[in-house]
Amino acid sequence: MEHIDVAVIGGGQSGLATAHALLRRGLQPVVLEASGQAAGSWPRYYDSLTLFSPARYSSLPGMPFPGADRDRYPHRDEVVAYLTAYADRLDADIRTGQCVTSVRRNGSAFEVVLEGGGRLTARAVVAASGTFGRPHRPALPGLEGFTGHVLHAADYRSPAPFTGGGRPVVVGAGNSAVQIAAELAATARVTLATRGPVKFAAQRILGRDLHFWTARTGLDIAPLWPAPAASAGAAGPRRRPLPRRPGRRTTRPATAVHRRRRDQAHLAGRRVGGGRRARARHRLPPRPALPHRPRRRPGRRREPSAPRGPRHQRAGAGVRRAGVAAQPLVELAARGGTGRGADRPAPGRPPRAGDEPPMLVRRVST
Repeated sequence: MEHIDVAVIGGGQSGLATAHALLRRGLQPVVLEASGQAAGSWPRYYDSLTLFSPARYSSLPGMPFPGADRDRYPHRDEVVAYLTAYADRLDADIRTGQCVTSVRRNGSAFEVVLEGGGRLTARAVVAASGTFGRPHRPALPGLEGFTGHVLHAADYRSPAPFTGGGRPVVVGAGNSAVQIAAELAATARVTLATRGPVKFAAQRILGRDLHFWTARTGLDIAPLWPAPAASAGAAGPRRRPLPRRPGRRTTRPATAVHRRRRDQAHLAGRRVGGGRRARARHRLPPRPALPHRPRRRPGRRREPSAPRGPRHQRAGAGVRRAGVAAQPLVELAARGGTGRGADRPAPGRPPRAGDEPPMLVRRVST
């Protein structure tokens, strides 16, 4: 039985890129492809298939996509030719016509069973076959009694069989479903059946393809955050620590948008975070000085304000309000109170029945 380092099941774009990465690690992978050429399932896709990513973003590592127009959307035949040329340049053992039927554990290695009875063992196995070879066909209720023609997207080639009439229904709203429905709409009346409203994303934004912006912002290579461990005792995946510069704290880099917002906040008079060093690093002017407020002398207590009288009076001797002298509290108490409320007697009027009793106040020297 033959023993190999790594068995890569599938010779499409994923299997070829995996073989390239293993070769750079010093391993000797063996690519097992079920079809007759190392192009994966691309030769069996429908005829009008085009990539939704430009040619410059559709390359495999180590070999750019050929062609003068790097912003075009490659056709299916171009992808097949590119994968074939990539496999010829790849210094790896690629075996076509080798269909893997099962993989089982055999001690410290894996046993790979091939169609026809062939077997080999490998230290590691990479499954890069995809799902096109075994398309999912859901068991829909009433499908047995349906008299029409049911066709999977994996078996669709061209709209020629639908030119004689009929009303095709395309189930789904993925990339393949929308492309097939758009192609059939030129020859027949097509219905696109989905569970919810179809949400289309703009292919080009500000004159550039969507992949240009994801590459410029780094979203296309952004790492996925590892999932938490299943239990508290289970050891989760180890996170790679961020690189640190000696003597500096690792912080989030300030982009141009963040700097502009900080400048606007500073000009508007709002508080901007960060100390003197942080503001000097971001080239911000110093914080504006707050207005000087005299501090209260220690031990000095403010005298409580006297109760207010009518609008034109303030209780207390020697205080004038609106040209009218305030009367002492003793006189106000003798006249029936301090003058608060509608039921208080007016100044200069003797007390009457029903008035509130006069307030007891201590005598204040005038």
